[in-house]
Amino acid sequence: MKVFTTGQVAKICKVAPRTVSKWFDSGRLKGYRIPGSQDRRIPREYLIKFLKEHGMPLGELVDDVMAKVLVVAQDHVLIENLKRELPQDQQFKVAVAASGFDAGIQAESFHPDCIIVDFSIGRPEALQICQNLRRNPEFSEIVVIALLPDDGCTTPFDRSSINETFKKPFDVSLLAERLQVLVGSKKQLV
Repeated sequence: MKVFTTGQVAKICKVAPRTVSKWFDSGRLKGYRIPGSQDRRIPREYLIKFLKEHGMPLGELVDDVMAKVLVVAQDHVLIENLKRELPQDQQFKVAVAASGFDAGIQAESFHPDCIIVDFSIGRPEALQICQNLRRNPEFSEIVVIALLPDDGCTTPFDRSSINETFKKPFDVSLLAERLQVLVGSKKQLV
């Protein structure tokens, strides 16, 4: 459990440390005092809750709070349905790439927690994306979900670079639910 000092909270909120102390002393910002001291500590989840309740920006906590999902697909209906099924309370940020090249650029800049690869972009390209992710130590912990087309192709392939597969047609709400479980187990979504 990560905790912050009043000074750290002040920097995140862009206010004076005394303001944070007033929020704490009035009970609006939950936390605790260090025994035998006047120092205050604010646990991460209480700070995030306070910021959300007061409509304040999450600042540097955004990466801690939001799950970032990169969808590599050309199927706009699938992308829109997935965005609609994910929770509306700003827990997920979705980026889209239409090709393997775009996926590489997006992965480097967006730093996703999960990449969903639609094999309809082309089986060789989709497999290459998955394998390249696993070869790069920076992306070895990313959850990779493959969306396999129902094209009758029975050619086996190495699934060791993929965490989960869904065969089309599938219920997008099940994909969204599974996404929440897989990413939520790695990241504390608030």
